[in-house]
Amino acid sequence: MWQETNQKLYQKFQFTNFSEAFAFMTRVAIEAEKMNHHPLWTNVYNTVEIWLSTHDAGDIVTEKDKLLSQKIDALLTK
Repeated sequence: MWQETNQKLYQKFQFTNFSEAFAFMTRVAIEAEKMNHHPLWTNVYNTVEIWLSTHDAGDIVTEKDKLLSQKIDALLTK
């Protein structure tokens, strides 16, 4: 579940292994590139953490972030 904190949307995702985490990141990257809206994220082994904010709006949460978070959530059901 996404949490809004420090002017960013945040969520932590855990997978079975690194390959699943990396595949998820690849799918997110494709959606982010389509929107020209790129997340701040980290990946350590099976864990991916994502922070979303709109840089050109002053690093605050905007509708772009909410839309990308919904697209990311939809990737988990595929």
